[in-house]
Amino acid sequence: MAHLRKDRGWLEGALAAADSIIVPMWRGLNLVHVGDQPAAMLIERRALVAFGLEPDEPIYLGQFRSQSCFAIEIAGEAPPVPAPTTEYRDLRLLGGALPADEAGLLAYARAMVLWRARHRFCGTCGAPTLSENAGHVMLCSRSECGAQHFPRVDPAIIVLVSDATDERALLGRQASWPAGRYSTIAGFVEPGESLEDAVAREVLEETGAIVTSVQYHSSQPWPFPSSLMVGFEARAADAAALRADDELEDVRWFTRAEIASGRPALPTPTSISYRLIEDWYDRGATRRLREEPAARLWDLRRR
Repeated sequence: MAHLRKDRGWLEGALAAADSIIVPMWRGLNLVHVGDQPAAMLIERRALVAFGLEPDEPIYLGQFRSQSCFAIEIAGEAPPVPAPTTEYRDLRLLGGALPADEAGLLAYARAMVLWRARHRFCGTCGAPTLSENAGHVMLCSRSECGAQHFPRVDPAIIVLVSDATDERALLGRQASWPAGRYSTIAGFVEPGESLEDAVAREVLEETGAIVTSVQYHSSQPWPFPSSLMVGFEARAADAAALRADDELEDVRWFTRAEIASGRPALPTPTSISYRLIEDWYDRGATRRLREEPAARLWDLRRR
């Protein structure tokens, strides 16, 4: 619905509609229902007053389930909580348990709110900026400058590296993670670098392995605050001598048998890192990874 972002009259009417949806954010956290089946807390406009919320500088997100949808940022030390079953939670820890469309909506709202918070001043001249185009442009208030600032996306690569025989997968872990937690290799793309070159560089820097082939797999938005994870599969040379860099505590090869036995603990199934591992595992196993009874996932309650 980007074509409506400049239509002030339409936006005012949509925001005033009783059934328009408000997605609240507070300090980078999303408002959700917690419990056995977490869900996004989507507040209809008619209920805002009862919850003590006002749509100050709303960001138009588009249509969600046939309703106009806006994100708002809540200030203050103690944000209103609409119900005992709702909390402001970190989407990184909860997103995998939400319905896919709700997780995408909350991720979009989070990325837009954080982008705007970081662009309150013009990066060209330092003057305050004004929110335009329903929150999708930050315009320099200084007429002599007039620079426009748009939401940014930072590309990052994430890769499942297998050995030359395709029998082992290369995974790493950060020192801050609980024992046993491993994941695929990832890192940001540098200026002037292709995605394929970024894969080879990051794998070499973080593990010491030399990549001999790179193939695109899939992608996933990662709004923490503004990344796009671009997933790849790669093969490593036989003679690779592994070494962890200062970003990783440990890197090692894992066989399918080790993964099936629960060593190591794997990322959540909704993550691109899990999908990379799963696709590699399934093409060389007699039973799918999701059917392995002993395979273990990260416990997201442990930071």
